[in-house]
Amino acid sequence: MKTSDFDYYLPPELIAQRPPPDRPEARMMIVNRDDGEFRHACIANLPDYLMEGDLLVVNNTRVIPARIFGRKDGSGGNVELLLLEQKESCSTPENPFDSIWNCLCRMSGTARKNMRFVMAGGDITASIVDAGHGGDMRVQLCCRRPLLDILEKQGVPPVPPYIKREKGAKLLIDLDRTRYQTVYAKDYGSVAAPTAGLHFTQMLLEKIRERGVNIVTVTLHIGLGTFKPVKTENIKDHRMESERYIVNEAAAEAINVTRRARNRIIAVGSTTVRTLETIVKKHGCIKADSGRSSLFIHPPYEFQSVDAMLTNFHLPKSTLIMMVSALAGRDVIMRAYEEAIKERYRFYSYGDCMLIL
Repeated sequence: MKTSDFDYYLPPELIAQRPPPDRPEARMMIVNRDDGEFRHACIANLPDYLMEGDLLVVNNTRVIPARIFGRKDGSGGNVELLLLEQKESCSTPENPFDSIWNCLCRMSGTARKNMRFVMAGGDITASIVDAGHGGDMRVQLCCRRPLLDILEKQGVPPVPPYIKREKGAKLLIDLDRTRYQTVYAKDYGSVAAPTAGLHFTQMLLEKIRERGVNIVTVTLHIGLGTFKPVKTENIKDHRMESERYIVNEAAAEAINVTRRARNRIIAVGSTTVRTLETIVKKHGCIKADSGRSSLFIHPPYEFQSVDAMLTNFHLPKSTLIMMVSALAGRDVIMRAYEEAIKERYRFYSYGDCMLIL
């Protein structure tokens, strides 16, 4: 299939710039794979579409406030770093909080090895280890105290570029700190939120459990590769960047018990789907595991671990719209997107969602 097969036009005003006042207010389109019909509800109605014995699987990764600002050491020029993933610790007794990270860098001029920056109000001194290319580099961060403590105070949530945030937009940035994070987020590691999970509150999770539905967590730390545009004409030529995942014994056992009972596995978000499908491809079954996934799910694809999926509405020609097309069928998904646009659904990370059954 061609990348252009997954293109569509979205009116810019439908790109959600902020979350709804309350998480469960998000609208939810129900897509029935058997008859291709659509229904309209809201996420608060999700328990009505679940059955006793179902298993809901969510991604509990926590988003790092990974954008930091500073200046070049010497010239004083502005610098912005987006921390992507820690590659190694380089701590010493004298500098116990130092580490090396893959970063994206935005600044004037050309990045060079050993160039130094003063970041986060002086709490971090950064020096380029490898200048890389296209703004991608390895940077040593020398910190006065634990990096995550600094980021909690000085870092900015890395919302996607289609969500417009000026550097000084404090009220919106503070909103992002809480709302661009799931209520069950646990371990820091992502530079993007598992957005299908943003709709849940603890009260909604409790209503789902009261329905007789079990809930388990897996972890996939989301990098920018999830959103890397597909630039190849043939989708099979696209290569995903790898991302770290963890599935523990309790989650694996719950999934297998549900599968043996022939009940449904319902994945919340594309990252949960990729985690489970990666493990099945690797081991032939679900088992406790950790590693890196570069699995690219696109039509045609036979799902082995997931029966249904809750997901947001995705960018045109993205790997994410290709995944949901593999689950529900391309024609059904493209019609669903047309319907969502007609009904003025809100799109992308802070937007509404779709339940594929």
